[in-house]
Amino acid sequence: MNTQNDIVDLRSDTVTRPTPAMREAIARAAVGDDVFGDDPTVNALQARTAALLGKEAGLFVTSGTQGNLCALLAHCERGDEALVGQMAHTYRYEAGGGAVLGSIQPQPLPQQSDGTLLLADIEAAIKPDDEHFARTQLLCLENTWGGKVLPQRYLDDATALAHRRGLATHLDGARLFNAAVASRTPIAEIARGFDSVSVCFSKGLGAPIGSMLCGPKPLIERARRIRKMLGGGLRQVGLLAAAADYALDHHVERLADDHANARRLADGLARIRGMSVVAPDTNIVFANVEGNRTAALLAHLESRGVLATGLIGLRFVTHLDVDAAGVDRAIAAVAEFMAA
Repeated sequence: MNTQNDIVDLRSDTVTRPTPAMREAIARAAVGDDVFGDDPTVNALQARTAALLGKEAGLFVTSGTQGNLCALLAHCERGDEALVGQMAHTYRYEAGGGAVLGSIQPQPLPQQSDGTLLLADIEAAIKPDDEHFARTQLLCLENTWGGKVLPQRYLDDATALAHRRGLATHLDGARLFNAAVASRTPIAEIARGFDSVSVCFSKGLGAPIGSMLCGPKPLIERARRIRKMLGGGLRQVGLLAAAADYALDHHVERLADDHANARRLADGLARIRGMSVVAPDTNIVFANVEGNRTAALLAHLESRGVLATGLIGLRFVTHLDVDAAGVDRAIAAVAEFMAA
């Protein structure tokens, strides 16, 4: 059995462990009771993140899923409708929370290969003001999507269309920092067309837990009440906020290293006969193996101390706990399997 330190874990960028310096920041954190608004570290982080995104206010939440759910419930009433991608996280991978807990009807739309929704599809999906239809209230987009960076021009056009038709806009920006680093675009510029934005600290930034929902103050006040309804009243959350704050200071620009390692991995896999690879924009590499052998390949990789996932195709995710040597080890393990 491989020890944790022997494993090259490419399942997700959520598997990272806090660095020693991050643990020190956690230990030093000033804390208070956040339900009373007394935690200075989370208060500062909320203000800092909101400013980074060009928004008025922020709310620390336990996860991206909780942040997206708070946003959906804050924007929409019972019987409202949210337009969302067919393969978007908010629609497919969040247990139907908006529908179950908010009686919000999702209207899934087909996504293009780059993660965008056609503007014509968005326009056509907006329902007329008629008692037969759910009220179309919200457009949800995701950036990055499957590791792909949505073009800035598209984001501007899609949000402008939504606002022109009276819709609010929400961005699932779980890996928005990856998008900003890869596109060399200020994160506030990417977020400017959205009324609310969620960003995750526990993915590429390497914090142990936590996300932030940002938007106008009235919306965030409503989201805070919703977070409480969801069981999300937090106490000495400064311990977690300190980790996120450290990540903002030290782990944003280094995302470029993850992107370089993803390209290294993709290039190495593409040279192996029987493998086809999608060139990555950021830190996620999708690949296919000939002959319906994904499950067998995953088992072989695990036996060699390399972990990946195969739920939506063979997927490898680079992060701060994987270096170039780990990437080369993964390539060698795949090559060994394919040669056999």
